[in-house]
Amino acid sequence: TVSDDQLEDWTLSGASYNIGLFHWRPTEATIKLAKEWLRKILADETIWDQNGFVDLLRKKLGPSVEEGRGLVYAYDGTLKLGVLPASIFCSGHTFFVQGMYWQFGLKAYAVHTTFQFANRDGKRHRLREAMIFHDPPEYYDSPGGFLAFKAGIPPRLLFDGPHNTDTHFALVNYQALLTAYLYISSDTSVWLLVFVFFVFFQMKQIRTALAIASLLNRTLVMPPLWCRLDRLWFWHPGVVPGTLTRQPFICPLDHVFAVDNMQNAWPENEYGPHIDFREHTFFENPSSPHEVKEEESWLKVHLCDTKSKGCRISNATTTGRILKLPENSSEETLRAVFSRFKDVKTIQFSSMQDAFRGFTDKTRAESFRRRMKRYTGLWCCVENVTPGHIYYDMYWDEKPNW
Repeated sequence: TVSDDQLEDWTLSGASYNIGLFHWRPTEATIKLAKEWLRKILADETIWDQNGFVDLLRKKLGPSVEEGRGLVYAYDGTLKLGVLPASIFCSGHTFFVQGMYWQFGLKAYAVHTTFQFANRDGKRHRLREAMIFHDPPEYYDSPGGFLAFKAGIPPRLLFDGPHNTDTHFALVNYQALLTAYLYISSDTSVWLLVFVFFVFFQMKQIRTALAIASLLNRTLVMPPLWCRLDRLWFWHPGVVPGTLTRQPFICPLDHVFAVDNMQNAWPENEYGPHIDFREHTFFENPSSPHEVKEEESWLKVHLCDTKSKGCRISNATTTGRILKLPENSSEETLRAVFSRFKDVKTIQFSSMQDAFRGFTDKTRAESFRRRMKRYTGLWCCVENVTPGHIYYDMYWDEKPNW
């Protein structure tokens, strides 16, 4: 309700007050409120502490405190209440999705990891993406080194057409497009289609990158994941009205992927080897060592068409540590080529489109597929449809006649 770091306008702050961040003054009124709040939630275990607190505050709400610069009388009519500005005392949405603080040119004071998915793993990953999570030095190293790639998203997938579920899933995952057509009206499917192509374009490349990372025993540094729609727990028209969410935007990984499942130690005999990964800001983090994040030390892999002149596997890199690699290389080729570069901390592919033809060993291929099926989440939600959510599918491109 404000565009600076002043207190929110209490007359417009109609949503439930979040109790993740407090500042209490030890006045008689606040002590009285705290004691009654404690009695209330201890007496009834069905009362959520936040709801109990808000109910007490709103027993009497108003009028404004004279010359109080945003303060309002609450609770018993003597307690002075101010709603901290969401621009710098951020929720998970105003910080990670809207980026309200930087849009207003402010410095965030604190962030509360709400409005996120994938449980505690999702919270930690969001904080890592924002480079505000403290990890030990070993997190910034990997025995097998790191693998990165450039997504190379066509501008049309980011900007063409309306921002809707069609354009979003087009950028992230094609499966949602088909699901959408099954469940929604023809009018709605027009805007859902673009969203679908947006998501699938990125998801297929990430699937390939995870396969190569697994094959080479490297840790994958995720690319920035672009979305055209927000993700919530209820129907919304793409972004929540009244928010400052820009479209398209770099969305948290847990908007599309089940980050908690990606972190889990699944049985290797059933799901293949664990694939470690890092956040898309990993190379920007001051804690990342020089030999990991400095591009001068990277091996840069440029994919080439086997039909083009000079597209062959070479035994050496060109100036600037560039290595040409034919598209659709086999498992055996990738192992042989990159076995010579085990001392290189970071390998970056120019693209992951058609970089790998697939695992030779059928057992390995099936275990990898089972792992990938666990990695994806869902988008929510389409209006007036049950179920309204749409699942992402890592293998959308293998469906017959799609």
